[in-house]
Amino acid sequence: MDPIRIVETKEAVLADNAAAAAQNRERMRGQGAVLVNLMGSPGAGKTSTLLQLISRLKDEFRIGVMEADVDSDVDARTVGKTGVRVIQLHTAGLCHMDADMTRRGLEAFGTEGLDLIFLENIGNLVCPAEFEVGADLRMMILSVPEGDDKPLKYPLMFTVSDVMIVNKIDTAPIFDFNLAAACERACALNPRLAVFPVSAETGEGFDELAKYLRSFVRERRGER
Repeated sequence: MDPIRIVETKEAVLADNAAAAAQNRERMRGQGAVLVNLMGSPGAGKTSTLLQLISRLKDEFRIGVMEADVDSDVDARTVGKTGVRVIQLHTAGLCHMDADMTRRGLEAFGTEGLDLIFLENIGNLVCPAEFEVGADLRMMILSVPEGDDKPLKYPLMFTVSDVMIVNKIDTAPIFDFNLAAACERACALNPRLAVFPVSAETGEGFDELAKYLRSFVRERRGER
C-alpha cells in the first residue's frame, strides 16, 4: 500500500498570508503611511485606547482607523466622533483579520494622504496573533481584569507583539494584579517588548505611549 500523502495546509495558508502581508507593508511604506495593528480581548479597551491616542496625535498626523468586527458599527461610530477618517470592516464571523482582508479594507478605505492608520483587530488573544496583516507595529492590550497570568496562557500574542499596553492600571489594587509579574512573564517571551501601563479612563500613561508612537512614525517617515 502506498504511503498516505499528508499536506500541511496551515503552513501553506500562513505562508500565503505572510506574502500578502509583505505586499501590504510595502504599499503603506510607498505612501509614507504607518499601519498599526491593535489587538486585545473583548473589553480590554481597544477603542477607548484609540480615543486617547487620537486626541494626542490628531493635530500632528493625519489619522485613519479601520474598525474590524464580526458585526455592528458601534466602534466605528464612536471613533468617527473624533473627526478622523474611519471605516468599519465586517468579518462575517471570522475571529481575526488576515493580510488579504486587510488589503481589501485598505483599498476600500483609500489610504492616500494618511500618515498613521490603526487597524482595530477582532477581540481575542489567539487568532489575530497568528495572522500578519502587514503592519509596521503590532500593539496588544492586556487589561488588568484579565489577570497577570495571560502571557503564560497566550504566549504567541506576547511573542509577536512590539508593544504591550497594560490598560485599566488604575484598577490594579481591586483585581490584585501584579504588574511586575505580568511584565516579567511577557518579556521572558519577548525581551524587545515595550510596555506601557495606562488607564483609558483617567488618561494615565497615555502621554508616554503617544510619545513612543510619535517617535516611531517620524522615524519610519525619515523625520527627526
